[in-house]
Amino acid sequence: MSAETGLGAAKRIVVKIGSALLADDDGAIHHPWLSDLAADIAAMRGSGSELMIVSSGAIAVGRRLLKLQRGPRNRALRLEESQAAAAAGQIRLAHAWQDVLAHHDVAVAQILLTLEDTESRRRYLNARGTLATLLKLGVVPVINENDTVATDEIRFGDNDRLAARVAQMTSADACVILTDVDGLYSADPATDGAARHLGQVTEITPEIEAMAGAPRSADGSGGMVTKIAAARIAVAAGCRLIIADGRARRPLAALHAGARCTTFMPAANPLTARKRWIAGSLNPVGELGVDAGAVQALGQGRSLLPAGVVSVSGNFQRGDLVLVRGPDGTAVGRGLSAYSAADAGLIRGHKSSEIQRLLGYRGREEMIHRDDLVLR
Repeated sequence: MSAETGLGAAKRIVVKIGSALLADDDGAIHHPWLSDLAADIAAMRGSGSELMIVSSGAIAVGRRLLKLQRGPRNRALRLEESQAAAAAGQIRLAHAWQDVLAHHDVAVAQILLTLEDTESRRRYLNARGTLATLLKLGVVPVINENDTVATDEIRFGDNDRLAARVAQMTSADACVILTDVDGLYSADPATDGAARHLGQVTEITPEIEAMAGAPRSADGSGGMVTKIAAARIAVAAGCRLIIADGRARRPLAALHAGARCTTFMPAANPLTARKRWIAGSLNPVGELGVDAGAVQALGQGRSLLPAGVVSVSGNFQRGDLVLVRGPDGTAVGRGLSAYSAADAGLIRGHKSSEIQRLLGYRGREEMIHRDDLVLR
């Protein structure tokens, strides 16, 4: 990809597809366009990137399958009608993604998320673990908001921010939002001939936010306002966010060839941003005492294994922040525990190969993975 977008070096990428790109006004899926995008996805995977798709369009397709037309007054759907349309449309969309990617021998999995899945620590960890496993197995996750159960209080409200949350959750390097415009302008180019295109944004200032406008399509719930909100989430997680025109055939290939877009640049990479968050944004709720050998291993950049843990204190759950203390009681680091305090107490001092026997289930080999650990 172009140097400006940096996608060529990205190993993990989230691609968000807007409703207007996937379906026409009659609710029919744009199969030729989707097939071309599938070819792009296969090509990027062939070059070593991991891809996740955040796909809008379920309600747009489903409302027409169920004949929930807007009518002459262009009325919006009631919440229960939107949920019914999503239920009908999502299965149609899932089959469409499965069909087009099967031509490239790419397996697909469907993931439906609500806001609570990213706010509840336990559900966040479960969702992140599922996505990580799918990517490890070479599967392309196709993700959408779970509109069939979401309510006004818990829904993301748009898939732009959902894509950014997925990028944040999975430590993605880049998030591409394919839409019906080629990026951010200083004003609405449809009404202002002097509007200036912004190729790169390094800081989201009030002036940048003021450039946002209203949604441009009947079925979309986003608009530039939500894309800038998504950019805030992404860049804070060390992920660059790219707004690009998806109407072209092979839109990702077009980006590779230098198509115009807007790239929001992060100040750090995903791992650095994650470690900064661990270092300064959380309060430890427990402690792990480790032996001298573990301290040495941690200093060499390794993960903390159960065998090196000699004591467990506190009442923490999986994913909570804990302090790591050496034999003399000095804090040597902090990290996110892969086990609850109860389970950590059962496996401390044991080899990772014994975890399943001790706990009755096969957990992670590490007590704290090195990516979830910050040393003092």
